[in-house]
Amino acid sequence: MAEGFTIWLTGLSGAGKSTIAALLERELRERGRRVEVLDGDVVRTHLSKGLGFSREDRDTNILRIGWVCEVLSRNDVIAISAAISPYRETRDQVRARVGRFVEVYVNCSLDTCIDRDVKGLYKRALTGELPSFTGVSDPYEPPLAPEIEVRTELEPVEASAARIVAYLEANGFLQAREDTILATR
Repeated sequence: MAEGFTIWLTGLSGAGKSTIAALLERELRERGRRVEVLDGDVVRTHLSKGLGFSREDRDTNILRIGWVCEVLSRNDVIAISAAISPYRETRDQVRARVGRFVEVYVNCSLDTCIDRDVKGLYKRALTGELPSFTGVSDPYEPPLAPEIEVRTELEPVEASAARIVAYLEANGFLQAREDTILATR
């Protein structure tokens, strides 16, 4: 029986977490695996509705996502979290609870994230209209030792997703296969 685990995508808003999560989900489902994506924006609408953006509320949101990932993982589902999750300490708490946990740092410069900002959030944050915005007026603490780091401003997101799959195969999370869908795109 296939074991569940959690892929935790962390990085600034606009770094490519949601796009990579969707690519990974498609690849893993094609392999016959059960997968659930917990996207930060979607979770805030449903599971964490009413939470603000204070440190305490951000931590609560991430710990809720982590709990869901823990439950899914122990039930042989691959949980993919695509949430900024700005604080190391909170990510480390989630890692300790989940167990089979792969932290992926979706690294992208602030300037590139600002250029990609289709929602206009960075513009609003830079003018002070949106206070407590991660990477502008609130800190983002990059992982010190993620299992894998992808640089979405230096490679296409498909290549980033393929590197994550290769890591999962090389480290026993997935059975290797030659016809990886991502490699053919």
